[in-house]
Amino acid sequence: MIKTVFIVGPTGIGKTEYAINYALEHNGEIVSADSMQLYKYLDIGSAKPTKEERAKVPHFLVDEIDPRDDFSVYEYKDLAMKYIKDIHERGKLPIVCGGTGLYVNALVYDMDFSAPEGSQEYRDKIWKECSEDPAILYERLRSLDPDAAESIHKNNVKRVLRAVERLEKGEEKLAEFKNIQTKSSVLDCEIMVLSMDREKLYDRINRRVDKLYDLGLEKEVRSLMDMGFTSEDVAMKGIGYKEIIDAINMGGTAESARDLIKQNSRHYAKRQITWFKKYKDQKIIEV
Repeated sequence: MIKTVFIVGPTGIGKTEYAINYALEHNGEIVSADSMQLYKYLDIGSAKPTKEERAKVPHFLVDEIDPRDDFSVYEYKDLAMKYIKDIHERGKLPIVCGGTGLYVNALVYDMDFSAPEGSQEYRDKIWKECSEDPAILYERLRSLDPDAAESIHKNNVKRVLRAVERLEKGEEKLAEFKNIQTKSSVLDCEIMVLSMDREKLYDRINRRVDKLYDLGLEKEVRSLMDMGFTSEDVAMKGIGYKEIIDAINMGGTAESARDLIKQNSRHYAKRQITWFKKYKDQKIIEV
């Protein structure tokens, strides 16, 4: 078994800083479990570790995937396990750091990713039945499997469609979102969940969004738009990107999306807190 430390928690709580300090103290290297930081070009909005921070401690699955490419949980697990094994074989401590619950689950548990590919024709049918409205589609998923709905962002139409299809074709609950009890047969997982007073966390999130704007979030988003990305691209559905793209496309300004980004970030943090409460034998770290 490979001893692996997981440092997880809600957005904005300071996981990166905590993980770097922990890695320096325990001869560790970091594997990211963040579904946005793994993409190239998405530096500011994803709050990606800086070059200076990555110089202190090696980071893997940060700035590696082209946002034009599809990237599944299965592919994440495959790459993450390769990095974890390599870190271990070099005598270092693997540290998984991030807040994407599905990615963490994929490593903590032995999960079955063998679901069939499905039918594009059937997904097109569902989409039309929902009047091509993401909100209606999301409510359809929620009615079928509330836990699955909590685990997929409502604007990730591709994944919501796939989930609805699988459920309507007979799966009682999606394998990815079941209360899985089978722990990893490879990793000896120590799960550290960072925690903070809720109001202090929300204030920290609000100030963090302001900082991202100061660092040039609008310029980064406009650059991505110039590259041809839209809010329909999976990589652009991350909080901070979609809101600004939509605001600009509707004739507004990036500034007009600031409050919405703060609101969506707080809501996301609340969902993450709920998600990470499910892990057994977790160690709560007050920060």
